[in-house]
Amino acid sequence: MLGSTHGTLTTDLRARVEACGESPRTAVHSTAAPSAEDPSALDVSGRPLHSDVPDLDRFFRPESVAVVGASDTEGRPNTGITRQLIAWAERVGARIHPVHPTRATVFGLPCHASVADLPEEVDLAVLLVSDPLPVIEELADTKVKFAVAFASGFAETGDAGAAAQTRLAAAVQRSGLRLLGPNTNLNAFEEFRDDLDGPAIALITQSGHQGRPVYTLQELGIRLSHWAPTGNEADLETSDFISYFAEQPEVGAIACYVEGLKDGRAFLLAADRAARNGVPVVAVKVGRTETGARMAASHTGKLTGADTVVDAAMRQFGVIRVDGLDELQDTAALLARARPPKADGVVVYSISGGTGAHFSDLATEAGLSLPTLSEAKQAELHQWIPPYLNVANPVDNGGHPVGDWRGRKIIDALLADPTVGVLICPITGPFPPMSDKLAKDLTEAAESTDKLICVIWGSPVGTEEAYRTTLLGSSRVATFRTFGNCITAVRAYLGHHRFTAAYRSPFDEAPRTPSPSYRKAQALMRPGQQLSEHAAKQLLRAYGIRVPREQLVTSAAAAVRAAGLVGYPVVMKASGPQLAHKTELGLVKVGLTSASQIRDAYRELTDIARYENIPLDGILVCQMVERGVEMVVGVTRDDLFGPTVTVGLGGVLVEVLHDAAVRVPPFGEDQARHMLTELRGHALLEGVRGAPPADVDALVEVVLRVQRMALELGDVLSELDINPLMVLPRGQGAVALDALAVCR
Repeated sequence: MLGSTHGTLTTDLRARVEACGESPRTAVHSTAAPSAEDPSALDVSGRPLHSDVPDLDRFFRPESVAVVGASDTEGRPNTGITRQLIAWAERVGARIHPVHPTRATVFGLPCHASVADLPEEVDLAVLLVSDPLPVIEELADTKVKFAVAFASGFAETGDAGAAAQTRLAAAVQRSGLRLLGPNTNLNAFEEFRDDLDGPAIALITQSGHQGRPVYTLQELGIRLSHWAPTGNEADLETSDFISYFAEQPEVGAIACYVEGLKDGRAFLLAADRAARNGVPVVAVKVGRTETGARMAASHTGKLTGADTVVDAAMRQFGVIRVDGLDELQDTAALLARARPPKADGVVVYSISGGTGAHFSDLATEAGLSLPTLSEAKQAELHQWIPPYLNVANPVDNGGHPVGDWRGRKIIDALLADPTVGVLICPITGPFPPMSDKLAKDLTEAAESTDKLICVIWGSPVGTEEAYRTTLLGSSRVATFRTFGNCITAVRAYLGHHRFTAAYRSPFDEAPRTPSPSYRKAQALMRPGQQLSEHAAKQLLRAYGIRVPREQLVTSAAAAVRAAGLVGYPVVMKASGPQLAHKTELGLVKVGLTSASQIRDAYRELTDIARYENIPLDGILVCQMVERGVEMVVGVTRDDLFGPTVTVGLGGVLVEVLHDAAVRVPPFGEDQARHMLTELRGHALLEGVRGAPPADVDALVEVVLRVQRMALELGDVLSELDINPLMVLPRGQGAVALDALAVCR
């Protein structure tokens, strides 16, 4: 059995990793403030560690606006847009300047022949022209801060449109202004209700119509502060608006409909800013399927990214991903308005045992905690609820009291329980007067508690007084129409606050300078080539990742000598730069115990390689390691996020099991451990059927060392695959038995 070089991770990792030039966890928890004043700071891979927050105040609240292509001719599309913009400018207190080469006035306002004739520097230019490029070039000298291009026919239409968008983006960059669009709409200039109080939802959508359900939440009394329809994102993108909204004091949650992300690192930095500030980001991200990804690309002309990577990146930085627009509106509304939870426990209170049982099944399956109420609490509840009804949780009242004060007593008693942070009352249908009194008691209780009260009003009609006036009239009760949306929102609410309470930005301690390992690794790189197993293991050794004792030999006699030095039994493997799947070709021999077996194996391996026309750099004679859990740890490149790190169950069935978790660097030890808990086969690491627990600390250390490789070599290393990584019993470490590395 191999001896251990691994100790307790939390005490020994810093010293052992710094020995190869690495900070202790690549990104450990830190209470240090972000270096926002140093936006030029880059990590060791050359990627930014901080993002500028664009000053969008003058976009959403300009003092002066130019409308290029303004019209007042009835029946023309530009006329309706001009009319809407004039009304919007009046609401926000902006001066408006129509621009048109052949008109003296538009809707009674003086009209200017070109942007060069504008009487003042304007904050915002709205371009109602089919080709915005010439206007952008004209605006370059006017010091305008922002422009909006509605025109379509760009990257969403194919190669020619993509080329046109590239030219437009270049002109925008030269001009110094910031552009929204092209292929956007008027959503930013909608009329928002100003009679609603409380934290607001800020909305970002790439497809304007997809934001309508969230916009209409205003009719249910939920405030909306901004709407950014980003379109093709030739310049301003989703990440810019997330960063901006996360800094606005009135924003309680950010709701997003995303078709494609423009810049993976920019998105992570924006999500990081929101997480630092405790602002929840809820997103629908299309592209889960091949069909969805194809449609998204045709709509916005951007990469959707491998969905598993996008999903992992969102979870890694606290972005709450939902599937439906109804989930988007309900989850964002709850997160915007609810106070932080006092406890994670959920109590279900219903007027029907069947309803309570049904909802409790769904909630528990979704991961919500429904604690059993104490015997003392149950005895207290039985003062007002008949003793034959179950009040352990869910609480069945048999019919909410109507004629006296008992109903409010029950609700108050549940809210007083220290294990309860959320009370959910599913009402599957109106049953006056009981449901009316129940709604009234719940809303009154909500005003006197700092715990969350949720009501599910299951009536398909939705015109009942108890719903329209009592429940929707309360800013303290979260009201839903379906069980599923309530559970999704409550799970997100509890998860968000757990996440932000423990969040430490991985960017604060991401490495900025190369380690000594990097200099060793550079000498091993072969651009455009796959490394042999022997060279790939040298790469692992450079980063302190343990490999078996082995020797590369080029003769049978040398193989026999090597086996004696390595120690029987041994494994013999062909090693060459074009070998990826040696087992399938019969190029691996295991359990060899004698010199004669060594000589026979050497001859057979070289004969197979010669027959298959596979060039070899030699035969590896390796120490045999048997006892452990086979894992795979690797690096791949994502088109959107760059290098990513994957860990999963390994061995010959890795491509069949597909049991893996992925993260985007930088990340810390906590995320490395979370990766392991996401695996369906996680129990194997804990020890099953008499097997001892595996050395999880050693596995985590390997993941973090591989992450360092991904950060330092990501631009020259296309792929790394350690399979299998044999994780030995606890305290004995982990050994990379095989490795594949492909250089870019």
